[in-house]
Amino acid sequence: MELINISILKKPGWFIIIIVLIAITSCSNDISNCKNADKDLLIYPDYSGITVPCNMAPLNFVVKESGDKYIAVYKLKEKELFRITSGDGVISVPSGKWEDLLKEGNGQEFTIDICIEKAGGWLKYNTITNKISADSIDNYLVYRLIEPGFETWNKMGIYQRCLNSFDEIPIMENTMSGGNCMNCHSFSMNNNNTMLFHMRAENSGTFIYKNGELEKLDTKTDSTLGPGVYPSWSPDEKYVAFSTNRIVQTFHAIPDKKIEVMDTLSDVIVYNLKEHSISTVAAIASKGRLETFPSWSPDGKSLYFCSAKSVSPKEYTNIRYDLLRIAFNPEKGSFGAVDTIYKAAETGKSVSFPRVSPDGKRIMFCLSDYGNFSIWHPESDLYLLDLETREITKPNINSGQTESYHTWSSSGRWLVFSSRRLDGLYTRPYFSHSDNKGSFSKPFILPQEDPLFYDRFLKSYNIPELVKSKVELDPRMISEELNKKPIKVKFSSKF
Repeated sequence: MELINISILKKPGWFIIIIVLIAITSCSNDISNCKNADKDLLIYPDYSGITVPCNMAPLNFVVKESGDKYIAVYKLKEKELFRITSGDGVISVPSGKWEDLLKEGNGQEFTIDICIEKAGGWLKYNTITNKISADSIDNYLVYRLIEPGFETWNKMGIYQRCLNSFDEIPIMENTMSGGNCMNCHSFSMNNNNTMLFHMRAENSGTFIYKNGELEKLDTKTDSTLGPGVYPSWSPDEKYVAFSTNRIVQTFHAIPDKKIEVMDTLSDVIVYNLKEHSISTVAAIASKGRLETFPSWSPDGKSLYFCSAKSVSPKEYTNIRYDLLRIAFNPEKGSFGAVDTIYKAAETGKSVSFPRVSPDGKRIMFCLSDYGNFSIWHPESDLYLLDLETREITKPNINSGQTESYHTWSSSGRWLVFSSRRLDGLYTRPYFSHSDNKGSFSKPFILPQEDPLFYDRFLKSYNIPELVKSKVELDPRMISEELNKKPIKVKFSSKF
């Protein structure tokens, strides 16, 4: 603020002018008498009517309505906590104020009243009501960033984002590994100390990070189709189930279909960490079927997977996967009987990406018209199956665009999933709260410090995985392992 020369105040008229200017400045932010617009206000991202974790970063947004000035008033039980004033419609909440709101309002609803000044008058729009859940979310989200086409890239990496703030750091970037591909990162039960991911092409191998130690594996054997992909950790961290696939990738020349990824052959294999061995599972190994996307139950007593009748690649629209389960004895390390959980093919649909809730009672998966690479299917939606009643429901978290990869939080109260609902092209992570009875709250997108971030960011978020704490693995540690000869796993027919 510019200082006023005291001598000016002694001149006639100046005192009155200054008082008037002060009054005008004060009144310009007075919204006590603003008129009611009596309509909803569009904000971007859409952070209205949602449930937010009690440890989430601020939900900054921009008001999609023209005006000269904007005021957002945050309240708890009609008590005003703070207000944010903006000249361009961008509402950015300081971290301190946001943390106070989350702490004081834990388990309660809070409201946002937005007033817009137009031509000297103020209009108040319908109140936005959100809820702060007492259920915290895991502190970090791990994902791969890649161009949305996936068939080519300039730069990609696996990153971790602190959900309590806007801090993002790389776990690995391909600028440090010869520009190669990296994919399929996974964790054991949301454990940040147990991670797996693959390197392809140059410096290829499967990297396993466990309790501060990193090793590089060659998981291809003469008795399996190829290296392991689509991993799932057993809860005791003794095994990793993979699928091994021979994949065909085709590119369409029509607007609604960009890429088709299909298996010509696939099988489920299991890696024994202690013995450095790979085994097939005799009970489900079949030349006439395609098995893929294994997923362990939280108690380690079942392995879920997708299975389809094998057909010619020319008939790829007829490939439809059912959801199956095979029993496992963790003490003996042996598999048992196979059970078909959901015959999706009989309904004209296909299952992919099964993920069991931490309490073992529910399983969420994608349903699409055919195939298993649902990320390229606009019709792909998320479905929930009650494992006790076998009832299948379609949660109200879906959109008119692709819903695909999803993971549960360690508590089972939160779900993160990939969606292309913003523009049909880029995949972004969305969060939804679960009441543990099959009901989910309205999804909201990963918050960014700049609310217009997603309009300018030209990469997709791939495989969002929630982990409890920061992954203490960095590019330097991985780069030291790159040129080392991988451990060659052996084939064992134990299972």
